[in-house]
Amino acid sequence: MHVLAFLMSAQFIEIAALFLSIVWMARNPKDKVRPLLVIALVVNLFYGILLSMFMGAEGSLLPWKYDAILLHLDAALGLPATRFAQPLQGAWRIPLTTVYQLMVPMMICWFLVVRRRGLGLALILAYVAELVTGPLLYAIVPACGPVYALGANWMHAGLPKPELIRLGGMPNAFPSLHIGTALVLILFAPGRWSRIVALMFFAATTMAIVSTGEHYVIDLLPGLAFGCFAAKAGLRHYRPAVANLAIALVWSLLVRFEHHFFISHAYALRVLAVMTVLVTAATVAQQWRERQPAYAEPADIDASAPEQPTPVHMPSP
Repeated sequence: MHVLAFLMSAQFIEIAALFLSIVWMARNPKDKVRPLLVIALVVNLFYGILLSMFMGAEGSLLPWKYDAILLHLDAALGLPATRFAQPLQGAWRIPLTTVYQLMVPMMICWFLVVRRRGLGLALILAYVAELVTGPLLYAIVPACGPVYALGANWMHAGLPKPELIRLGGMPNAFPSLHIGTALVLILFAPGRWSRIVALMFFAATTMAIVSTGEHYVIDLLPGLAFGCFAAKAGLRHYRPAVANLAIALVWSLLVRFEHHFFISHAYALRVLAVMTVLVTAATVAQQWRERQPAYAEPADIDASAPEQPTPVHMPSP
């Protein structure tokens, strides 16, 4: 079990991914895209160390966390995390924990999927946009997750008062960057099968982050808008990127300053949640409908284009 836990740890996966990417780059030194992946993984590795230091310092500077408030917002939504987590224990625990650790390998796989369509750099930029902006949003609503706030028995703990609690730990729950990254994969999926895989990974990630107690259900909603922001920023569609970042920011500000209103007026919270989901669905549908040269597939031929006349073959003399 200790060996399996080590092999499934985020640190081992990241180092293994970096090693394999270096080997892959060495096999074709003339490919100018492969070094980008290696550089991105090196940055990600050191970024993880720096992020842990930064978030640890942020946790010390912001010891009062919003975890109890997020629990009440989940209840107001009618979607408490415990309701979904309890059926996903037992045999589900190991595969879902593995899914939770697979974010970096999936980003690498998706880089390999989309690079042939000219979207490799855009995907890396989307990932960078997440890494730079995410910690800033964490600071607005610092929270750690139910397993940290309520302990190992969090699924059976009572609902605390909706107030700030003093809690040591990194504030990295609200919004969920795991959901944001999984949504980025959906938005960049170039074909039918890749979209099916991305949707399945998104569903598995949703179950993983809730069942492990790393996130509250409400964390997913600004995470959706954040994922749309990152994808649009990577594609350099700046207006929709700013609009989606604004949605994530509004969520953070409302939860921080108006949480009592939303706890007391659940209908308003649910309306905001439905609107966010609809905007996300519209963004995905619009992205999938786009017929950009780098994004189009051979089957994506414009049916409105004028039909070419059938060539006439002249008999040979």
